[in-house]
Amino acid sequence: MENPVIILGAQSLGTTALDAFTSNDVVVYCLLDDDAKLQNSELNNVAVMGNTDDKELLKLLGKKCEVFVATEDTASRRSLTNMLRDEYEVVPVNAIHARASVAEHAWLGHGNLVSAGAVVASNAKLGNGCLIGANAVVEVGAELADYVQIGAGAIINPNVKVEEQAFIGSGAIIVAGVKIGAKARIGAGSVVVADVPANQTVFGNPAAKV
Repeated sequence: MENPVIILGAQSLGTTALDAFTSNDVVVYCLLDDDAKLQNSELNNVAVMGNTDDKELLKLLGKKCEVFVATEDTASRRSLTNMLRDEYEVVPVNAIHARASVAEHAWLGHGNLVSAGAVVASNAKLGNGCLIGANAVVEVGAELADYVQIGAGAIINPNVKVEEQAFIGSGAIIVAGVKIGAKARIGAGSVVVADVPANQTVFGNPAAKV
């Protein structure tokens, strides 16, 4: 990546994204965050400047800077991504840690975070704005819709389909061929052996409705 990156969000997700970019020797120009307590400080030697809608800094996007959206709340990440597209005609870049493994024939949309040690296998598909935690595995043919979050160490087996904004907790295992509905939540360490409907929360081994 030739241009430096501006990261929107300077909390835990912003820290992970910063680590991913610096692992690839990508320059992070600054971070922006709406929390006034974080502004005018530094995160790992990178300045945290203004709000996430700072027009003076965002006007650098496109020719001079790239952008990555790392706010904690999914709705916020989605609205910021839409704003960037509509007002600045840019889409967030992917943040892929140097120690992650993304297969040549995997398909990724925009604004995804693939953390250290994570694996995205051949013919797996990630939509936009997905978060893949450290050491998580997305196996062959698995499909993740937009804004899916996969916790650290979770395993998404072959041909699993995860719908938009679903959350898979750390260490969970989704067995091959299962479908996880939109906005469903899978508890940490759960083993999911059957489809999970939209908006449902499941937990346990085998996972059951909470």
